[in-house]
Amino acid sequence: MIFRPSFILKIFLIFGILGIIKAAERPNIVIVFTDDQGYGDLACYGSEKNRTPRLDQLAKEGTRFTSFYSQTVCGPSRSALLTGRQPLRSKGWGMPASEITWAELIRKVGYQTACIGKWDVSNRKAIIERMPNAQGFDYYFGALGANDNGMVRFHENNEAAGSTKDMGELTTLYTNKSIAWLKEKRDPEKPFALYLAHTMMHTIIDASDRFRGKSEGGLYGDVVEEFDFETGRLLDVLDELGLSKNTLVIYTSDNGPWNQDKYTKNKKGHPKDSIFWGDSGPLRNGKGSCYEGGYRLPCIVRWPGKVPAGQESGAIFTSVDFMSTFANLCDFEVPKDRRIDGIDQTDLLLGKRKTGRDYFYFNNAGVRKGKWKYLKANAHFHGYAVEKDRAKVEELYDLEADLGERNNLAEKHPEKVAELKALMSSIEGKNSGTPSSTPNGRSKK
Repeated sequence: MIFRPSFILKIFLIFGILGIIKAAERPNIVIVFTDDQGYGDLACYGSEKNRTPRLDQLAKEGTRFTSFYSQTVCGPSRSALLTGRQPLRSKGWGMPASEITWAELIRKVGYQTACIGKWDVSNRKAIIERMPNAQGFDYYFGALGANDNGMVRFHENNEAAGSTKDMGELTTLYTNKSIAWLKEKRDPEKPFALYLAHTMMHTIIDASDRFRGKSEGGLYGDVVEEFDFETGRLLDVLDELGLSKNTLVIYTSDNGPWNQDKYTKNKKGHPKDSIFWGDSGPLRNGKGSCYEGGYRLPCIVRWPGKVPAGQESGAIFTSVDFMSTFANLCDFEVPKDRRIDGIDQTDLLLGKRKTGRDYFYFNNAGVRKGKWKYLKANAHFHGYAVEKDRAKVEELYDLEADLGERNNLAEKHPEKVAELKALMSSIEGKNSGTPSSTPNGRSKK
Protein backbone atom coordinates (compact mmCIF):
# COMPACT_ATOMS: atom_id res chain seq x y z
CA MET A 1 0.00 0.00 0.00
CA ILE A 2 1.31 3.45 -0.96
CA PHE A 3 0.60 6.41 1.29
CA ARG A 4 0.52 9.83 -0.33
CA PRO A 5 2.29 12.69 1.52
CA SER A 6 -1.00 14.57 1.83
CA PHE A 7 -2.58 11.57 3.58
CA ILE A 8 0.29 11.24 6.00
CA LEU A 9 0.12 14.96 6.72
CA LYS A 10 -3.58 14.67 7.51
CA ILE A 11 -2.86 11.84 9.95
CA PHE A 12 -0.27 13.92 11.74
CA LEU A 13 -2.61 16.89 11.88
CA ILE A 14 -5.45 14.79 13.33
CA PHE A 15 -3.26 13.32 16.03
CA GLY A 16 -1.74 16.71 16.73
CA ILE A 17 -5.16 18.28 17.18
CA LEU A 18 -6.26 15.42 19.44
CA GLY A 19 -3.13 15.93 21.50
CA ILE A 20 -3.85 19.65 21.86
CA ILE A 21 -7.45 18.92 22.92
CA LYS A 22 -6.28 16.38 25.48
CA ALA A 23 -3.69 18.79 26.85
CA ALA A 24 -6.30 21.52 27.12
CA GLU A 25 -8.46 19.20 29.24
CA ARG A 26 -5.71 18.62 31.79
CA PRO A 27 -6.39 20.63 34.92
CA ASN A 28 -4.07 22.76 36.95
CA ILE A 29 -3.78 21.40 40.50
CA VAL A 30 -3.71 23.32 43.77
CA ILE A 31 -3.41 21.37 47.04
CA VAL A 32 -3.88 23.35 50.26
CA PHE A 33 -2.56 21.06 52.97
CA THR A 34 -3.00 22.15 56.58
CA ASP A 35 -1.27 20.68 59.63
CA ASP A 36 -2.99 19.03 62.61
CA GLN A 37 -6.46 20.28 61.69
CA GLY A 38 -9.44 18.51 63.19
CA TYR A 39 -12.41 17.04 61.35
CA GLY A 40 -14.75 19.40 63.20
CA ASP A 41 -12.73 22.62 62.87
CA LEU A 42 -14.64 24.08 59.89
CA ALA A 43 -18.20 25.38 59.96
CA CYS A 44 -19.09 23.21 56.95
CA TYR A 45 -17.98 20.20 59.02
CA GLY A 46 -20.04 21.17 62.05
CA SER A 47 -18.05 23.78 63.96
CA GLU A 48 -20.28 26.18 65.87
CA LYS A 49 -17.39 28.38 66.99
CA ASN A 50 -15.13 28.93 64.01
CA ARG A 51 -16.23 31.23 61.19
CA THR A 52 -15.01 29.80 57.87
CA PRO A 53 -17.05 31.53 55.15
CA ARG A 54 -14.53 31.06 52.33
CA LEU A 55 -14.09 27.34 52.94
CA ASP A 56 -17.83 26.94 53.37
CA GLN A 57 -18.24 28.63 49.98
CA LEU A 58 -15.59 26.32 48.52
CA ALA A 59 -17.66 23.38 49.76
CA LYS A 60 -20.76 24.83 48.05
CA GLU A 61 -18.80 25.13 44.81
CA GLY A 62 -17.41 21.59 45.03
CA THR A 63 -17.76 18.29 46.86
CA ARG A 64 -17.21 17.82 50.58
CA PHE A 65 -15.93 14.37 51.56
CA THR A 66 -16.84 12.89 54.94
CA SER A 67 -14.80 9.67 54.76
CA PHE A 68 -11.51 11.13 53.62
CA TYR A 69 -8.36 9.67 55.19
CA SER A 70 -4.75 10.72 55.35
CA GLN A 71 -2.23 9.43 57.92
CA THR A 72 -2.16 10.03 61.66
CA VAL A 73 1.13 12.01 61.92
CA CYS A 74 2.95 14.61 59.82
CA GLY A 75 5.84 13.04 57.89
CA PRO A 76 4.13 9.80 56.88
CA SER A 77 1.10 11.78 55.74
CA ARG A 78 3.20 13.86 53.38
CA SER A 79 5.07 10.84 52.07
CA ALA A 80 1.80 9.01 51.33
CA LEU A 81 0.34 12.06 49.57
CA LEU A 82 3.39 12.50 47.35
CA THR A 83 4.06 8.85 46.46
CA GLY A 84 0.67 7.10 46.47
CA ARG A 85 2.18 4.52 48.82
CA GLN A 86 1.47 3.53 52.39
CA PRO A 87 4.16 4.70 54.84
CA LEU A 88 5.25 1.12 55.52
CA ARG A 89 6.56 0.96 51.93
CA SER A 90 9.02 3.79 52.63
CA LYS A 91 10.29 2.68 56.04
CA GLY A 92 7.43 4.19 57.98
CA TRP A 93 8.31 7.82 58.60
CA GLY A 94 10.21 9.85 56.02
CA MET A 95 10.52 9.52 52.28
CA PRO A 96 13.74 8.02 50.91
CA ALA A 97 15.25 9.48 47.76
CA SER A 98 14.36 6.26 45.97
CA GLU A 99 10.65 7.09 46.16
CA ILE A 100 8.98 8.57 43.08
CA THR A 101 6.53 11.45 43.59
CA TRP A 102 3.63 12.52 41.41
CA ALA A 103 5.47 15.85 41.04
CA GLU A 104 8.32 14.10 39.21
CA LEU A 105 5.89 12.37 36.87
CA ILE A 106 3.61 15.33 36.21
CA ARG A 107 6.59 17.49 35.32
CA LYS A 108 7.56 15.00 32.61
CA VAL A 109 4.25 15.65 30.82
CA GLY A 110 4.75 19.40 30.71
CA TYR A 111 3.57 20.67 34.10
CA GLN A 112 5.33 23.36 36.09
CA THR A 113 5.50 22.49 39.78
CA ALA A 114 5.91 24.36 43.06
CA CYS A 115 6.03 23.31 46.70
CA ILE A 116 5.60 25.98 49.35
CA GLY A 117 5.57 25.42 53.10
CA LYS A 118 6.34 22.47 55.33
CA TRP A 119 8.25 19.60 53.67
CA ASP A 120 8.97 17.23 56.58
CA VAL A 121 9.96 14.11 54.66
CA SER A 122 13.76 14.50 54.75
CA ASN A 123 14.25 14.01 58.51
CA ARG A 124 14.04 17.80 58.86
CA LYS A 125 17.51 18.04 57.31
CA ALA A 126 18.90 19.65 54.16
CA ILE A 127 19.57 16.36 52.40
CA ILE A 128 19.72 17.57 48.80
CA GLU A 129 18.57 14.34 47.14
CA ARG A 130 15.53 14.27 49.45
CA MET A 131 14.51 17.92 49.16
CA PRO A 132 11.71 19.23 46.91
CA ASN A 133 13.87 20.18 43.91
CA ALA A 134 15.14 16.60 43.71
CA GLN A 135 11.65 15.19 44.18
CA GLY A 136 9.91 16.85 41.26
CA PHE A 137 9.33 20.48 42.23
CA ASP A 138 10.68 23.27 40.04
CA TYR A 139 10.42 25.75 42.88
CA TYR A 140 10.45 25.43 46.65
CA PHE A 141 10.13 27.84 49.56
CA GLY A 142 9.49 26.72 53.10
CA ALA A 143 10.68 24.82 56.14
CA LEU A 144 12.08 21.31 56.06
CA GLY A 145 10.56 20.46 59.44
CA ALA A 146 8.01 21.54 62.03
CA ASN A 147 7.94 24.54 64.35
CA ASP A 148 7.70 22.83 67.74
CA ASN A 149 11.04 24.20 68.97
CA GLY A 150 9.92 27.80 68.42
CA MET A 151 12.10 28.41 65.37
CA VAL A 152 11.41 27.94 61.67
CA ARG A 153 14.34 27.87 59.25
CA PHE A 154 13.51 28.50 55.61
CA HIS A 155 14.96 27.21 52.38
CA GLU A 156 14.40 28.61 48.92
CA ASN A 157 15.11 25.78 46.56
CA ASN A 158 18.27 24.22 48.02
CA GLU A 159 19.61 27.34 49.71
CA ALA A 160 19.08 28.57 53.27
CA ALA A 161 16.74 31.57 53.25
CA GLY A 162 16.59 32.92 56.80
CA SER A 163 14.51 32.02 59.82
CA THR A 164 11.78 33.31 62.11
CA LYS A 165 10.49 32.89 65.66
CA ASP A 166 7.23 34.60 64.76
CA MET A 167 4.80 31.72 64.24
CA GLY A 168 2.00 34.21 63.56
CA GLU A 169 3.52 35.24 60.23
CA LEU A 170 3.73 31.78 58.67
CA THR A 171 0.24 31.40 57.20
CA THR A 172 0.36 34.77 55.47
CA LEU A 173 3.96 34.26 54.38
CA TYR A 174 3.26 30.94 52.67
CA THR A 175 0.15 32.34 51.01
CA ASN A 176 2.12 35.36 49.77
CA LYS A 177 4.82 33.11 48.37
CA SER A 178 2.18 31.01 46.59
CA ILE A 179 0.53 34.09 45.11
CA ALA A 180 3.89 35.48 44.01
CA TRP A 181 4.74 32.19 42.30
CA LEU A 182 1.40 32.16 40.46
CA LYS A 183 1.80 35.75 39.31
CA GLU A 184 5.55 36.08 38.73
CA LYS A 185 7.29 32.70 38.42
CA ARG A 186 4.68 30.53 36.71
CA ASP A 187 4.91 29.96 32.97
CA PRO A 188 1.42 30.88 31.68
CA GLU A 189 1.92 28.55 28.70
CA LYS A 190 2.17 25.48 30.92
CA PRO A 191 -0.29 23.74 33.23
CA PHE A 192 0.85 23.83 36.83
CA ALA A 193 0.68 21.99 40.14
CA LEU A 194 1.01 23.95 43.38
CA TYR A 195 1.41 22.07 46.66
CA LEU A 196 0.90 24.54 49.53
CA ALA A 197 1.68 22.77 52.81
CA HIS A 198 1.05 25.06 55.75
CA THR A 199 2.72 24.78 59.16
CA MET A 200 -0.37 25.77 61.14
CA MET A 201 -2.11 24.31 63.16
CA HIS A 202 0.99 22.53 64.35
CA THR A 203 2.11 23.80 67.73
CA ILE A 204 3.52 26.31 68.49
CA ILE A 205 0.38 27.88 67.09
CA ASP A 206 -0.13 31.58 66.57
CA ALA A 207 -2.12 33.98 64.42
CA SER A 208 -1.21 37.35 62.95
CA ASP A 209 -2.22 40.57 64.70
CA ARG A 210 -5.18 40.87 62.36
CA PHE A 211 -6.74 37.65 63.72
CA ARG A 212 -5.27 37.11 67.18
CA GLY A 213 -8.00 37.41 69.82
CA LYS A 214 -10.79 37.86 67.25
CA SER A 215 -12.50 34.43 67.22
CA GLU A 216 -14.79 32.69 69.69
CA GLY A 217 -12.52 29.66 69.71
CA GLY A 218 -9.46 31.11 71.45
CA LEU A 219 -6.07 31.20 69.78
CA TYR A 220 -6.71 27.98 67.89
CA GLY A 221 -9.94 29.45 66.51
CA ASP A 222 -8.01 32.58 65.51
CA VAL A 223 -5.67 30.38 63.48
CA VAL A 224 -8.55 28.51 61.84
CA GLU A 225 -10.23 31.76 60.82
CA GLU A 226 -6.96 33.19 59.48
CA PHE A 227 -6.59 30.00 57.46
CA ASP A 228 -10.01 30.57 55.98
CA PHE A 229 -9.12 34.15 55.05
CA GLU A 230 -5.74 33.28 53.51
CA THR A 231 -7.20 30.40 51.50
CA GLY A 232 -9.78 32.87 50.22
CA ARG A 233 -6.96 35.20 49.11
CA LEU A 234 -5.41 32.38 47.12
CA LEU A 235 -8.74 31.50 45.51
CA ASP A 236 -9.27 35.15 44.60
CA VAL A 237 -5.95 35.18 42.76
CA LEU A 238 -6.98 32.13 40.77
CA ASP A 239 -10.08 34.11 39.78
CA GLU A 240 -8.03 37.21 38.99
CA LEU A 241 -5.69 35.26 36.71
CA GLY A 242 -8.54 33.46 34.97
CA LEU A 243 -7.35 30.09 36.26
CA SER A 244 -10.25 28.94 38.44
CA LYS A 245 -12.29 27.26 35.71
CA ASN A 246 -9.57 24.75 34.89
CA THR A 247 -8.00 24.29 38.31
CA LEU A 248 -8.63 21.33 40.58
CA VAL A 249 -8.48 22.68 44.13
CA ILE A 250 -8.06 20.26 47.03
CA TYR A 251 -8.27 21.46 50.63
CA THR A 252 -7.39 18.96 53.35
CA SER A 253 -5.02 18.24 56.24
CA ASP A 254 -2.25 15.83 57.20
CA ASN A 255 -3.77 14.36 60.36
CA GLY A 256 -6.19 15.07 63.18
CA PRO A 257 -5.77 17.59 66.00
CA TRP A 258 -3.30 17.42 68.85
CA ASN A 259 -5.94 16.92 71.53
CA GLN A 260 -4.71 14.02 73.67
CA ASP A 261 -3.83 14.30 77.33
CA LYS A 262 -0.31 12.95 76.76
CA TYR A 263 0.40 16.17 74.85
CA THR A 264 -1.91 18.76 76.31
CA LYS A 265 -1.06 17.98 79.94
CA ASN A 266 2.54 16.83 79.70
CA LYS A 267 3.74 19.18 76.94
CA LYS A 268 5.76 16.27 75.65
CA GLY A 269 8.87 17.71 74.02
CA HIS A 270 7.30 21.14 73.56
CA PRO A 271 7.75 24.55 75.22
CA LYS A 272 5.62 25.36 78.26
CA ASP A 273 3.55 27.90 76.35
CA SER A 274 2.59 25.40 73.63
CA ILE A 275 -1.12 25.23 72.92
CA PHE A 276 -2.71 21.99 71.76
CA TRP A 277 -6.27 21.51 70.76
CA GLY A 278 -8.59 21.21 67.84
CA ASP A 279 -11.95 19.65 67.26
CA SER A 280 -12.38 16.09 66.04
CA GLY A 281 -16.13 16.60 65.89
CA PRO A 282 -17.94 13.29 66.41
CA LEU A 283 -14.72 11.30 65.99
CA ARG A 284 -12.68 9.66 68.73
CA ASN A 285 -9.25 10.96 69.70
CA GLY A 286 -6.80 12.84 67.46
CA LYS A 287 -3.25 13.05 66.14
CA GLY A 288 -1.19 9.89 66.55
CA SER A 289 -4.27 7.81 67.27
CA CYS A 290 -5.52 4.94 65.15
CA TYR A 291 -9.09 5.91 65.97
CA GLU A 292 -10.97 7.98 63.41
CA GLY A 293 -9.98 11.33 64.94
CA GLY A 294 -6.36 10.71 63.97
CA TYR A 295 -6.89 9.66 60.35
CA ARG A 296 -10.24 11.03 59.13
CA LEU A 297 -10.06 14.64 57.98
CA PRO A 298 -11.94 17.41 56.21
CA CYS A 299 -11.48 17.36 52.44
CA ILE A 300 -13.07 19.72 49.92
CA VAL A 301 -12.54 19.34 46.17
CA ARG A 302 -13.52 21.93 43.55
CA TRP A 303 -13.19 21.92 39.77
CA PRO A 304 -15.91 24.12 38.27
CA GLY A 305 -18.09 22.31 35.78
CA LYS A 306 -16.36 18.99 36.47
CA VAL A 307 -16.63 18.18 40.19
CA PRO A 308 -20.31 18.36 41.26
CA ALA A 309 -21.10 21.48 43.24
CA GLY A 310 -22.75 21.48 46.65
CA GLN A 311 -22.38 17.72 47.10
CA GLU A 312 -21.46 15.63 50.13
CA SER A 313 -19.84 12.23 49.65
CA GLY A 314 -19.31 9.50 52.22
CA ALA A 315 -17.21 7.40 49.81
CA ILE A 316 -13.82 6.28 51.10
CA PHE A 317 -11.24 8.58 49.54
CA THR A 318 -7.65 9.06 50.71
CA SER A 319 -4.57 11.21 50.10
CA VAL A 320 -2.75 8.09 48.91
CA ASP A 321 -5.16 8.14 45.93
CA PHE A 322 -3.87 11.46 44.60
CA MET A 323 -1.02 9.88 42.60
CA SER A 324 -3.25 7.52 40.59
CA THR A 325 -6.00 10.11 40.16
CA PHE A 326 -3.59 12.76 38.90
CA ALA A 327 -2.12 10.17 36.53
CA ASN A 328 -5.49 9.85 34.83
CA LEU A 329 -6.40 13.53 34.86
CA CYS A 330 -2.97 14.77 33.79
CA ASP A 331 -2.02 11.86 31.52
CA PHE A 332 1.06 10.27 33.05
CA GLU A 333 1.82 6.69 34.07
CA VAL A 334 2.28 5.57 37.65
CA PRO A 335 5.46 3.59 38.42
CA LYS A 336 5.30 -0.08 37.51
CA ASP A 337 8.33 -1.19 39.55
CA ARG A 338 6.73 -0.77 43.01
CA ARG A 339 3.44 -1.20 44.76
CA ILE A 340 1.16 1.81 44.39
CA ASP A 341 -1.52 1.67 47.09
CA GLY A 342 -3.62 4.50 45.75
CA ILE A 343 -6.43 4.03 43.25
CA ASP A 344 -7.76 6.21 40.49
CA GLN A 345 -10.68 8.19 41.95
CA THR A 346 -11.44 10.26 38.86
CA ASP A 347 -14.96 8.93 38.43
CA LEU A 348 -15.73 9.60 42.09
CA LEU A 349 -14.48 13.19 41.87
CA LEU A 350 -16.39 13.84 38.65
CA GLY A 351 -19.62 12.45 40.09
CA LYS A 352 -19.71 9.48 37.69
CA ARG A 353 -19.80 6.98 40.55
CA LYS A 354 -20.81 7.21 44.20
CA THR A 355 -18.50 4.55 45.61
CA GLY A 356 -14.85 5.03 46.52
CA ARG A 357 -12.18 2.54 47.49
CA ASP A 358 -13.02 -0.81 49.05
CA TYR A 359 -10.86 -0.30 52.09
CA PHE A 360 -8.48 1.96 53.98
CA TYR A 361 -5.43 0.63 55.79
CA PHE A 362 -4.37 2.12 59.13
CA ASN A 363 -0.61 1.71 59.05
CA ASN A 364 0.37 -1.42 61.04
CA ALA A 365 -2.72 -0.96 63.21
CA GLY A 366 -5.94 -1.91 61.44
CA VAL A 367 -8.14 -1.64 58.39
CA ARG A 368 -11.55 -0.33 57.38
CA LYS A 369 -13.64 -2.08 54.74
CA GLY A 370 -17.08 -0.68 54.04
CA LYS A 371 -18.67 0.17 57.37
CA TRP A 372 -16.43 -2.14 59.40
CA LYS A 373 -13.20 -1.10 61.07
CA TYR A 374 -10.77 -3.47 62.78
CA LEU A 375 -7.90 -2.51 65.13
CA LYS A 376 -5.42 -5.09 66.36
CA ALA A 377 -4.74 -5.42 70.08
CA ASN A 378 -1.44 -3.51 70.03
CA ALA A 379 -2.55 -0.88 67.55
CA HIS A 380 -0.22 2.10 67.50
CA PHE A 381 1.79 4.22 65.11
CA HIS A 382 5.52 4.52 65.82
CA GLY A 383 5.15 5.00 69.53
CA TYR A 384 2.00 7.10 69.32
CA ALA A 385 -0.49 5.29 71.54
CA VAL A 386 -4.11 4.91 70.54
CA GLU A 387 -5.10 5.87 74.06
CA LYS A 388 -3.10 5.67 77.28
CA ASP A 389 -5.76 3.64 79.08
CA ARG A 390 -6.81 1.53 76.09
CA ALA A 391 -7.33 -2.15 76.83
CA LYS A 392 -4.97 -4.28 74.74
CA VAL A 393 -7.72 -6.16 72.91
CA GLU A 394 -8.84 -6.46 69.30
CA GLU A 395 -11.50 -3.97 68.33
CA LEU A 396 -14.23 -4.00 65.70
CA TYR A 397 -16.54 -1.08 65.02
CA ASP A 398 -19.56 -0.49 62.82
CA LEU A 399 -18.77 3.08 61.71
CA GLU A 400 -22.24 3.63 60.28
CA ALA A 401 -23.87 2.99 63.65
CA ASP A 402 -20.99 4.01 65.91
CA LEU A 403 -18.88 6.78 64.38
CA GLY A 404 -17.35 7.59 67.78
CA GLU A 405 -15.96 4.01 68.11
CA ARG A 406 -17.36 3.26 71.54
CA ASN A 407 -19.03 -0.13 71.06
CA ASN A 408 -16.46 -2.86 70.42
CA LEU A 409 -18.12 -5.67 68.42
CA ALA A 410 -15.09 -7.93 68.01
CA GLU A 411 -16.45 -10.74 70.19
CA LYS A 412 -19.84 -10.64 68.45
CA HIS A 413 -18.43 -10.85 64.91
CA PRO A 414 -15.33 -13.09 64.91
CA GLU A 415 -15.83 -13.88 61.23
CA LYS A 416 -15.52 -10.18 60.33
CA VAL A 417 -12.42 -9.88 62.52
CA ALA A 418 -10.85 -12.82 60.67
CA GLU A 419 -11.75 -11.32 57.28
CA LEU A 420 -10.20 -7.96 58.06
CA LYS A 421 -7.09 -9.48 59.63
CA ALA A 422 -6.57 -11.46 56.42
CA LEU A 423 -6.96 -8.25 54.40
CA MET A 424 -4.30 -6.58 56.59
CA SER A 425 -1.93 -9.46 55.97
CA SER A 426 -2.39 -9.18 52.21
CA ILE A 427 -1.56 -5.47 52.37
CA GLU A 428 1.47 -5.84 54.60
CA GLY A 429 2.87 -9.00 53.06
CA LYS A 430 3.53 -7.79 49.53
CA ASN A 431 5.75 -4.97 48.40
CA SER A 432 4.76 -4.98 44.77
CA GLY A 433 1.68 -5.40 42.70
CA THR A 434 -1.81 -4.11 43.32
CA PRO A 435 -4.23 -5.52 45.91
CA SER A 436 -6.88 -7.50 44.09
CA SER A 437 -9.66 -6.29 46.38
CA THR A 438 -9.15 -2.66 45.39
CA PRO A 439 -10.26 -1.29 42.03
CA ASN A 440 -7.27 0.37 40.43
CA GLY A 441 -8.07 0.68 36.76
CA ARG A 442 -7.72 4.05 35.08
CA SER A 443 -11.10 5.63 34.51
CA LYS A 444 -12.08 7.23 31.24
CA LYS A 445 -12.66 10.93 31.49
